[in-house]
Amino acid sequence: MDTKSTKSLPKVFIIESLRFEDEKNGLFEGKILSEVLRLSDSSAHYVYLRTKQELEEVIDQFEDSQYRYLHFSCHGCNKGIQLTLDFITFKELGAMLGPCIENRRVFFSSCEVMQEGLASALMSNTGCYSVIGPYKNINFDRAAAYWSAFYHLMLRDEAKSIKRNDLQERTSALQKIFGVHMSFFAKSSKDEKGYIKINL
Repeated sequence: MDTKSTKSLPKVFIIESLRFEDEKNGLFEGKILSEVLRLSDSSAHYVYLRTKQELEEVIDQFEDSQYRYLHFSCHGCNKGIQLTLDFITFKELGAMLGPCIENRRVFFSSCEVMQEGLASALMSNTGCYSVIGPYKNINFDRAAAYWSAFYHLMLRDEAKSIKRNDLQERTSALQKIFGVHMSFFAKSSKDEKGYIKINL
């Protein structure tokens, strides 16, 4: 089997938090994704947590890391994300992530989170390149299949970065293949909000 150096490849920092029932049933989609990334020699750092306090500590780790891409695997809704033991509103999440996502991209595998409120919280005056995730419900199996295919296509070969045009093209194609509903918000210096919604 062919292997290659990971020094120049983009890195994905995965944060996962589930309900106790999900844990019992082994529905660790983020963990599966981290293993798939390692199969392609992409560097993936995986963290499982349950509380807001733990998330604050892990975000500090992400800020200090060289990882360009932050991936959340957790339950969500149109108001915020759900950790095992804590609910975090988009405003709270923006305050936590805002200082550390400049020139980085954020991805969510969380039901219904991709709303204007999340985009505003994470992209107004933060320098974040983009935020992508589902705006409707997404099942564990489809999420695992979608994100595995997504990162395989985006990070394969000798990719040194993820480009907006590639993101738009592949997100659009994959959501049709896997029957999921994705939204894509990207940084824009021309819009007064600092970001725009990309058509898929």
